[in-house]
Amino acid sequence: MTQFKSCSPSTMSRADFVAAFADIYEHSAWVAEQAFDQGLNAEDDHVEQLHGRMAGVLLAADKGAQLALINAHPDLAGKAAQRGELTEASTNEQAGAGISQCTPEEFARFTELNNAYKEKFAFPFIMAVKGSNRHQILAAFEERIHNDYDTEFERAVKEINKIALFRLNEM
Repeated sequence: MTQFKSCSPSTMSRADFVAAFADIYEHSAWVAEQAFDQGLNAEDDHVEQLHGRMAGVLLAADKGAQLALINAHPDLAGKAAQRGELTEASTNEQAGAGISQCTPEEFARFTELNNAYKEKFAFPFIMAVKGSNRHQILAAFEERIHNDYDTEFERAVKEINKIALFRLNEM
């Protein structure tokens, strides 16, 4: 089990916990609030334990809340990224995957795929990009766009939980 480097969640007040963990799930403080409200203990001072608790909150949420969280995520290599409007975590994740170094043709392909994906599914393509490069992300995009709605919805939730684990490991 991995201890948090910068905090001990079980000793934090609700306000401090929510402030520290609000954006683990992109613009969705409700996940941190509900995780805290379940009652934290010393085991939650381990990344994996707290991740399991927070992931469980997301999985137990109704489809509307899950969809709102999915829609809180930015497009990969989208306009918000190009304008520098992403959260710090999203900026770092996309930069780490080399998205900021896309050629004009690659940016155009991302835009085309983002638009087609959102038209088909009515939510953005979600992928935990840490450890991937822009070529792998484009390949995943091109493969997953052929899935059905339920498969992609479930995949988006799984990818969001992966992103959350990456973010928790940075704390």
